[in-house]
Amino acid sequence: MPRVVDHAARRRAISEAVQRLVGQEGLDGLTMARAASAAGVSVGQLQHYFDSKDALLEDMFARQVHRMRRRAGELAEASVGARSSIRSVVVEALTDRLPATPEQLGEQRVWMAFLSRASVRPDLSVQYETAFDHQLNLLGQAVHNGKECGEVPTDTDSTSAAWRLLALTDGLAAQQSSRPNPDSVSAARLVTEAVSEVFPGRCRQWG
Repeated sequence: MPRVVDHAARRRAISEAVQRLVGQEGLDGLTMARAASAAGVSVGQLQHYFDSKDALLEDMFARQVHRMRRRAGELAEASVGARSSIRSVVVEALTDRLPATPEQLGEQRVWMAFLSRASVRPDLSVQYETAFDHQLNLLGQAVHNGKECGEVPTDTDSTSAAWRLLALTDGLAAQQSSRPNPDSVSAARLVTEAVSEVFPGRCRQWG
């Protein structure tokens, strides 16, 4: 019998293999031949799923956004059972964006490359803005929840606080990912300090 190919699984495997390559070498030197080699397929097979580097980048970005949303959801669910403070959840969610591991470095480089392409392509700009706004809204809701439970001063502007924290984290992630020897410990400390400034109180819900 002819072998049945799971095209969705093959597409995912190619995308993940190329993202690992981007994490190691960056996007500038990526060619379809290098991408195919990293994924263990021929150039022809690669082009069956992705006809260009931009198509690969779009797919990697979409999968990355999905992973980030899934991790954020899992973190929120786990925090309820662990009776964690909102502050600690926000710290963990934001430091997860810093390039402390090869996987995170790959994600950050894909994010930066997609942002660069989105600046000159309106169709990609919509995708980027949707992903960014989703993160901003989640963070703003966390600050609002912190105000209700006592971790955040009631006069704090939730949207402004969310912008500050996300801008700091994205800036540190971009800066660290461009260094040959990123200092993820110092970056995480800066994020933790910034979050603590927004969430200085103790949640009344947990006592």
